[in-house]
This record gives sequence, structure tokens and C-alpha cells, in this order.
Amino acid sequence: MGQRVGFVDELRVGRIGQVRRRWTVRGVKWCQRVERSYKWRYLQVALEPLSGEMWWRGSARLGKEAAVAALSEWRALGVEVVVWENAGSHRARAVREVGVALVYLVAYRSELTFVARVCCAVRCCVGGVVYGSLEAKMGAVEGALGGLREGMVRLVGWDWIREALEGLPCD
Repeated sequence: MGQRVGFVDELRVGRIGQVRRRWTVRGVKWCQRVERSYKWRYLQVALEPLSGEMWWRGSARLGKEAAVAALSEWRALGVEVVVWENAGSHRARAVREVGVALVYLVAYRSELTFVARVCCAVRCCVGGVVYGSLEAKMGAVEGALGGLREGMVRLVGWDWIREALEGLPCD
């Protein structure tokens, strides 16, 4: 394959706790602590399914400015093609002018956005814990992303994606 292709999705990380069901002894009520603060940050996650490489960057907001910053950073790492959702901020003129080829996914096709599986795995790793601050939770999320690096090809390297990417013409 001659081009580096990155599949991109966004993950919102906030301090609204998620309550999970737990098995307990009959007659004992489970009381789970949760956080109730409307603060969040966003992570933009890019994956290369053939090698399992993963990049991410945090931002306070999502929009064309964050998309341009992420694409510029990943372009410097050699990513030439980005596959992502067809969001309005992804179609902005400033985003198209970064110099990375953009491929937009069909709306509501979750089987095409396998990066969502990574985001789901991260949520499972960090959910149900009270962190006390948004920075602590972001640290836990980044730690979970780092821990997923080992099994990344198994998690996202689906056969049909590998065959399509390996069939691309070389430059």
C-alpha cells in the first residue's frame, strides 16, 4: 500500500458519571457514586488499521478549527487520506485546504466507523469511577488508549478493510 490511511472519530469525555448495574447479595442495595458536573473535552482519535498505529489529540471544542489542527498534525506524521463522518465541520473549506485527501462515510453506518469500537472500549475502561476532575479523567482515557495499542490490529483490522486498503494502487 502506498498511502497512509487514517480512520477518524471523536470521543466526548465528560464528568457526568455513568451508572452501571451490579450484582449484589439479595437484600443489599448497591449505591454507586457518580459525578454530576457538566464539563467535558473532546478527543479526536485516528487509527491506521493495517499497522494498528493510533494518534489522538484533545480539544475543548469540536469544529473546523479543531479538525484543521488535527489534520495538520496527522499530515505531518505522514497520513495522506482520512476517512471520517460527513459532519458539517469536516466539510469546511479550511479543512479541505489542509492537503489531506478526505473520504466521507455514509450517515448512520456504524459498521463503517470501527473507531467507535475503540471509543466504546475506552468507555468500558474508565466508566463507573469517580475521578474528581476532568484532567484526571482525561489522563485515565489517554492511559486506556495507550493500553489498547497492543490489540489494535485485532480490534479494528477487519478483513474487508485490510483487503480494500491493500488493493489501493501504489504511488
